Amino acid sequence: MRDDDPWDTIRSLAALFTEFDAGRGLEPEEQWTMQVLKLTEEVGEAAQAVIGARASNPRKGRSHSWEQVQEEVVDAVVTGMVALTRMRPDDAPEFFAAVLARKAAKFLPHDDGPVVTSR
Repeated sequence: MRDDDPWDTIRSLAALFTEFDAGRGLEPEEQWTMQVLKLTEEVGEAAQAVIGARASNPRKGRSHSWEQVQEEVVDAVVTGMVALTRMRPDDAPEFFAAVLARKAAKFLPHDDGPVVTSR
């Protein structure tokens, strides 16, 4: 792997949080549950930032910028990657890539070679 591989950072974060939770006596499934709840919290913060960027709350007006929304989205993505790594420490990047490829195949055009049309 490259030295700047984000998965290296994700693995380090996952190991740190797993060690912390294990030290608190939490079993793996409870740790995973808490991590997924953390993910929902981060998604909620992204939603709250969108409401602020759109000035949808009349009490608060425009309370966030779109850059803050983007940062909250990154927080949610990182938290999701950490959750996956905590659940699948041995193969999270490979599992992620396989699921991404399978899901992308539903939306992206397939390269089945040149299209032949008749006149």
